[in-house]
Amino acid sequence: MNIFIDNRSGTPIYDQIYSQMKTQIINGTLQEDEALPSIRNLAKDLRISVVTTKRAYDELEKEGFIYTVAAKGCFVAPKNLELLREENLKKIEDYMEKILQLSVSCNLSKEQLIEMFENLMEV
Repeated sequence: MNIFIDNRSGTPIYDQIYSQMKTQIINGTLQEDEALPSIRNLAKDLRISVVTTKRAYDELEKEGFIYTVAAKGCFVAPKNLELLREENLKKIEDYMEKILQLSVSCNLSKEQLIEMFENLMEV
């Protein structure tokens, strides 16, 4: 598992860990039931606070991406296909919002946007 912390980023460190681990779980880099580094070991490796690492793990567990086994550690949860679908739908909505903003700045009509999308789908 590769986690990179950007201290110059305005994003909180726990959120950087959370986001990168979530991405690795979704794209399959981290496999179902794979053991994750202990909170203490990850904190040590990243040279950050245990509290920060714990917060990232807590968020991942709360959203169903990981689970904890007492005295064993944290593991990647089985993929919840509905949860993954919702994640992807949210990404699509975000991209569509950006497309809408750009189209307004270019004075594109709804019909022109639909035509562009239909052309892309034919490729």
